[in-house]
Amino acid sequence: MRKALTSATLVLAIVLLWGAVPGAKAAEQLSIEAFYGNFQGSGIARTDASDYFGLTLRDFDVTIRPEGSGISISWTTVLRQGGDPDNPDVRRKSNSLTFVPSDLPGVYRATTSGDALAGQPLAWAYVDGYTLTVHSLVVLDGGGYVMQTYHRTLSDMGMALEFISIKNGETARRVEGRLTKRIN
Repeated sequence: MRKALTSATLVLAIVLLWGAVPGAKAAEQLSIEAFYGNFQGSGIARTDASDYFGLTLRDFDVTIRPEGSGISISWTTVLRQGGDPDNPDVRRKSNSLTFVPSDLPGVYRATTSGDALAGQPLAWAYVDGYTLTVHSLVVLDGGGYVMQTYHRTLSDMGMALEFISIKNGETARRVEGRLTKRIN
């Protein structure tokens, strides 16, 4: 009887811990400092044309570091698309934004944010749980808009990247990738 009770107690403890750990982790709020470092990896991009022309492979390099009272996020994307499938055309895109604390707790505004109605990007960032999110909004001529969102989610395996570009309410591009931390 005692052996059965001990086994039942052990099983109950494992079930409770197994169920509690993901919930506890999801509720945890990371600080912005948890995202500092250099991350490298790869992923794929999807568009409406992907069904006909295939997916686009991409390599990523992301550096997040302190900058004054805020943070700097720099990233480079290497795109391999078009041309010969065995030797695709290669393009590099790089960008960098510096964010400073805003008047809203936990929300950072890009130092380069301008007047969205004048075609200048309005960008802001915040941390929610394990995810650092950056939004960038541009209002187009004629009143349309493009909203780009980067979700960078930390895990034991590194960082998951999700990029979504929405133009006038329609998803124009979605990129998903995995990155590993190289340098603190």
